[in-house]
Amino acid sequence: PCPPLPCDTAWHRTAMGHATALLLALTLLSPWERAGGTCPQRCVCAANILSCSQAVLSAVPAPLPPFAAVLDLSHNNLSRLRGDWAPGRLGHLRALLLSHNGLSFVSTEAFAHVPRLRHLDLSSNRLRALEENLFSDLTELEVLLLYNNEIATVDRTAFENLARLRKLYLGQNRIARFPLELLRDGSRLPQLALLDLSGNRLRSLPVGELQALPAWLRDRLYLHANPLACDCPLVQLVARGHRRRLSAVMDFQEELRCSLPAAPAPVRILDLAGQQPLNCSEAREAVLEAHLGDSVTLSCDTRVRGARSRHWVTPGGERVLEEGGNGSAALLANGSLRLQALRPEDAGTYACWVGGPILNETLYVELLVHNFTLHGPHDSLNTAYTTLVGCILSMVLVLIYLYLTPCRCCCRAPDKPPAPRDDSADSSVLSATPNHATRVPADPCRSRSASGAGQDGGFKGGGTPQPPPRHGHRAQRKVSDPDSVSSVFSDTPIVV
Repeated sequence: PCPPLPCDTAWHRTAMGHATALLLALTLLSPWERAGGTCPQRCVCAANILSCSQAVLSAVPAPLPPFAAVLDLSHNNLSRLRGDWAPGRLGHLRALLLSHNGLSFVSTEAFAHVPRLRHLDLSSNRLRALEENLFSDLTELEVLLLYNNEIATVDRTAFENLARLRKLYLGQNRIARFPLELLRDGSRLPQLALLDLSGNRLRSLPVGELQALPAWLRDRLYLHANPLACDCPLVQLVARGHRRRLSAVMDFQEELRCSLPAAPAPVRILDLAGQQPLNCSEAREAVLEAHLGDSVTLSCDTRVRGARSRHWVTPGGERVLEEGGNGSAALLANGSLRLQALRPEDAGTYACWVGGPILNETLYVELLVHNFTLHGPHDSLNTAYTTLVGCILSMVLVLIYLYLTPCRCCCRAPDKPPAPRDDSADSSVLSATPNHATRVPADPCRSRSASGAGQDGGFKGGGTPQPPPRHGHRAQRKVSDPDSVSSVFSDTPIVV
């Protein structure tokens, strides 16, 4: 080792400075540089982000870093996306941005190398159709942006395997038919919470089935800026959304318009409630809760007098027209609907349509079916209560055994010697036994006490005979041994 002073030389300080600078440089290197690669030309690389936006690219740059988490290729000239655009697997890629590229073709194998993708932006391109199983490889996708394209047809299997998709943007396209198969059974896109179909070519909507959608999806189903035809079911659908203050209605009241046959321009849907020429009745609604296996009656409490006809529409769009109904649903004579042996699929919004001589009315009843039987929670509660009572009784029995066992005299210390006999009035009053000598009956515990061993195993006395105890119930309860009580607490565990 160097002496204290000579080690502090200029050479030593220079070497230490170079080492510190090298260590700092290695720390500041990006993952790309540490892996021995270089950032593609006209791109910006920052940690695990690769941005090639507005780089006038006609092909995807190569090589791509395998650790990239975000790849931005927006605002370029990538007109076709084939299956070989990523020669290797990009297992860390979470976001792929391809907007504003003029894309007109996307291969069904284009996303085979990015299975962990969560955010895919294909907006503002020239896509005309969504082919079969186009996104089936993206099992972890959560957000899909397809707005501002030319999409006119959507294959039924285009969104297969997207069990985690939460937001789907299909606005500003050419879709003329509502893709109800995406929502009907809830199994294809079970976590979908937002569906944007605004700015398309929809002329009619399956209002009955849209009413049965879950509340979280009804709140974020955007249908404005479509050439819809005016009718009463549409007016009531929008009016219910406005009454519930759903964001899809409240935020786009002006854009929610429909076309009347004689009107020169589309009119606001909300302006048609109760107005001519449709004269749509006001829709009322109620909420009813039930449990699996229950039988409920949905009341059609209409205000229309002299109703000529009425029928119910189930959440699946099936009509119940005649008394007797079909299976579990039966129409009663007073117009109510009787449902028996409720199942989970019976939940949803039921509509009662009433036709009168002047005014028609529609009543909606939203049925919530809880996924447990009515007696299940009570049975479990009774079981828990019984268990608790059993535990308390067990503790009481243990305490009785410890403190109220027979032959309590075995647990007490020898009594104090009796006071001298006195014929005074005080002694005659305070004494529970007569002052004259009596023969004491044999005490079954005396032999054990005289041996010197107590109930807790402690040794009492040195073998000397114990004086006779006072007779009578009062004398027995008055005299006690604190040591015997403390020995119970010290030797016996307390169960809580």
